[in-house]
Amino acid sequence: MIHDIMPGLEEQLKKEMMVAYVGFDPTSDSLHIGNLVPIMMLKQLQLAGHKPMVLVGGATGMIGDPSGKSEERNLLSEEILRHNESCIKVQLGKFLDYECGVTSAEMVNNYDWFKDMSALEFFREIGKHITVSYMMAKDSVQKRLETGISFTEFAYQLIQGYDFYWLNKNKNCKIQMGASDQWGNIVTGTELIRRKGGADAFALTCPLITKADGSKFGKTESGNVWLDSKKTSPYKFYQFWLNSSDEDAKKYIRIFTLFTKAEVEEMEAQHDAAPHLRILQKAIAKDITIRVHSEEDYNTAIATSEILFGNGTAEMLASLSKEDLLDVFEGVPQFNISKTDLEAGISIIDFLADKTQIFPSKGEARKMVQAGGVSINKSKVEGIERTISTPDLLQETIILCQKGKKNYFLVIAG
Repeated sequence: MIHDIMPGLEEQLKKEMMVAYVGFDPTSDSLHIGNLVPIMMLKQLQLAGHKPMVLVGGATGMIGDPSGKSEERNLLSEEILRHNESCIKVQLGKFLDYECGVTSAEMVNNYDWFKDMSALEFFREIGKHITVSYMMAKDSVQKRLETGISFTEFAYQLIQGYDFYWLNKNKNCKIQMGASDQWGNIVTGTELIRRKGGADAFALTCPLITKADGSKFGKTESGNVWLDSKKTSPYKFYQFWLNSSDEDAKKYIRIFTLFTKAEVEEMEAQHDAAPHLRILQKAIAKDITIRVHSEEDYNTAIATSEILFGNGTAEMLASLSKEDLLDVFEGVPQFNISKTDLEAGISIIDFLADKTQIFPSKGEARKMVQAGGVSINKSKVEGIERTISTPDLLQETIILCQKGKKNYFLVIAG
């Protein structure tokens, strides 16, 4: 998990309990799985007997970090930022222990020390200690010189540097951690601490995670994989990890779980002996889904997967929420039908051919039903005398029709 580390830090970690922090700008009301790498660094640090600190950037979130960005962020209002902070704190609480004595995790907000600072004080206390040439040399600035960078974003590294200085002075925090693209900003903090006569300070960064095919980790066709179940459902969250390549799974299980080295190596050996069983992917998906969501959500994701791939039962299907149903069958053909028609009852053949066009003709529908190839809500249709009515609705809205083994259709009543 280590990309860059300042000399002397490894020895210092063995000598004393140290405080280390990671900063998160509250630009959204949820973290995404890309944020899990520094979060797991904090978790491992806490397990090793050190104190993790999370800085929520109430002040820096009003500006925007240029690192890795091709254009300037939209600035958020204070009200939105406060809401986002509270949501992030809840998510982090699923990883870090806030009540374990001297190594208890602590959350701070840089808005608390910036809100009363005047521009003159900022220039005097921070600006005079770091040269423009030093700031210009940072990759995050260099990459933006051609497209343009505002003074607001240019000054971001000074503000982040002062965060580290303030925490070093007031919280005895000696380590700042983050992704490898944050190295320049973090080192600005260690330099500010040195120039203002502070204590020892160190930088530690983790690599930016990429997939084996070179694509960006944590991104899907529909966007980020979020920790918030409203933005990414537990089912989709589970599926992301389950669908990891074998090469990625061997990397992910070391970064995102707390299995011991011996446990990981044993699972790897089992996986290599029978790759089709996807032992590593299932272990990662289970561990992270339960940690981020819950065991109940994990079990629902399993049941949902079984429904989609043909092993689920009618009882499993009936237990899913409307959101889960729409989620798991996203992309399958959908038809709309009137609830009024369902109240009167519709013959299965009319339902399949006239009302929905699941079959192009009544003749084909009749033939498939008689052959036992049609299921409604995971229950096989036993004969052409079957009628479809409102009791067939799942969550009062949806009917799942299956043609053969793999062809699904959703019928939405309204």
